[in-house]
Amino acid sequence: MAELDPDIPENKHLKQAINHLERVLDYAPMVAEDGAATVHLTPEDWKVVADALFNMDTPDGAFPDAIEDYGLANQNRTITLTTADYDIEIEIVSS
Repeated sequence: MAELDPDIPENKHLKQAINHLERVLDYAPMVAEDGAATVHLTPEDWKVVADALFNMDTPDGAFPDAIEDYGLANQNRTITLTTADYDIEIEIVSS
Protein backbone atom coordinates (compact mmCIF):
# COMPACT_ATOMS: atom_id res chain seq x y z
CA MET A 1 0.00 0.00 0.00
CA ALA A 2 1.07 3.59 -0.49
CA GLU A 3 2.47 5.82 2.22
CA LEU A 4 0.29 7.95 4.47
CA ASP A 5 -0.64 11.38 3.18
CA PRO A 6 1.88 13.63 4.97
CA ASP A 7 -0.49 16.61 4.79
CA ILE A 8 -3.02 15.00 7.16
CA PRO A 9 -2.06 14.67 10.84
CA GLU A 10 -2.12 11.01 11.91
CA ASN A 11 -4.74 11.48 14.66
CA LYS A 12 -7.11 13.24 12.24
CA HIS A 13 -6.50 10.52 9.69
CA LEU A 14 -7.53 7.88 12.24
CA LYS A 15 -10.61 9.84 13.33
CA GLN A 16 -11.70 10.15 9.70
CA ALA A 17 -11.18 6.43 9.16
CA ILE A 18 -13.25 5.49 12.20
CA ASN A 19 -16.01 7.84 11.08
CA HIS A 20 -16.02 6.22 7.62
CA LEU A 21 -16.07 2.73 9.16
CA GLU A 22 -19.03 3.64 11.38
CA ARG A 23 -20.91 4.93 8.36
CA VAL A 24 -20.12 1.77 6.41
CA LEU A 25 -21.43 -0.33 9.30
CA ASP A 26 -24.60 1.78 9.46
CA TYR A 27 -25.17 1.57 5.71
CA ALA A 28 -24.39 -2.12 5.17
CA PRO A 29 -27.73 -3.44 6.53
CA MET A 30 -29.59 -1.29 4.01
CA VAL A 31 -27.84 -2.89 1.03
CA ALA A 32 -27.18 -6.37 2.38
CA GLU A 33 -28.48 -9.48 0.67
CA ASP A 34 -28.10 -12.86 2.36
CA GLY A 35 -25.59 -11.46 4.86
CA ALA A 36 -23.31 -9.85 2.28
CA ALA A 37 -23.04 -6.13 1.57
CA THR A 38 -20.99 -4.02 -0.81
CA VAL A 39 -20.40 -0.39 0.13
CA HIS A 40 -18.63 2.15 -2.08
CA LEU A 41 -16.39 4.97 -0.92
CA THR A 42 -14.63 7.71 -2.83
CA PRO A 43 -10.99 6.94 -3.63
CA GLU A 44 -9.87 9.41 -0.95
CA ASP A 45 -12.14 7.96 1.76
CA TRP A 46 -11.18 4.38 0.82
CA LYS A 47 -7.50 5.32 1.17
CA VAL A 48 -8.08 6.85 4.63
CA VAL A 49 -9.77 3.64 5.80
CA ALA A 50 -7.06 1.45 4.25
CA ASP A 51 -4.32 3.53 5.89
CA ALA A 52 -5.89 3.14 9.33
CA LEU A 53 -6.45 -0.58 8.93
CA PHE A 54 -3.18 -1.56 7.26
CA ASN A 55 -0.55 1.22 7.38
CA MET A 56 -0.80 2.92 10.77
CA ASP A 57 -0.29 0.10 13.33
CA THR A 58 -3.66 1.08 14.79
CA PRO A 59 -4.68 -1.19 17.68
CA ASP A 60 -7.78 -3.24 16.85
CA GLY A 61 -9.51 -1.74 19.90
CA ALA A 62 -9.60 1.64 18.15
CA PHE A 63 -12.00 0.35 15.50
CA PRO A 64 -15.76 -0.05 15.99
CA ASP A 65 -16.56 -3.05 18.20
CA ALA A 66 -18.80 -4.59 15.54
CA ILE A 67 -15.77 -5.35 13.33
CA GLU A 68 -14.64 -8.89 14.11
CA ASP A 69 -12.12 -9.20 11.29
CA TYR A 70 -10.85 -7.24 8.29
CA GLY A 71 -8.63 -7.78 5.30
CA LEU A 72 -7.97 -7.07 1.65
CA ALA A 73 -9.25 -8.85 -1.45
CA ASN A 74 -9.41 -8.36 -5.19
CA GLN A 75 -5.69 -7.60 -5.55
CA ASN A 76 -5.84 -5.12 -2.63
CA ARG A 77 -8.66 -3.11 -4.22
CA THR A 78 -11.39 -4.26 -1.83
CA ILE A 79 -11.41 -3.90 1.95
CA THR A 80 -13.31 -6.70 3.65
CA LEU A 81 -15.01 -6.40 7.03
CA THR A 82 -16.60 -9.22 8.99
CA THR A 83 -19.25 -8.51 11.61
CA ALA A 84 -21.57 -10.87 13.47
CA ASP A 85 -24.28 -10.25 10.87
CA TYR A 86 -22.55 -9.25 7.65
CA ASP A 87 -19.60 -9.81 5.36
CA ILE A 88 -18.94 -6.35 3.97
CA GLU A 89 -16.85 -5.40 0.95
CA ILE A 90 -15.72 -1.79 0.66
CA GLU A 91 -14.92 -0.82 -2.89
CA ILE A 92 -13.89 2.39 -4.57
CA VAL A 93 -16.80 4.05 -6.34
CA SER A 94 -16.39 4.17 -10.10
CA SER A 95 -16.41 7.62 -11.61
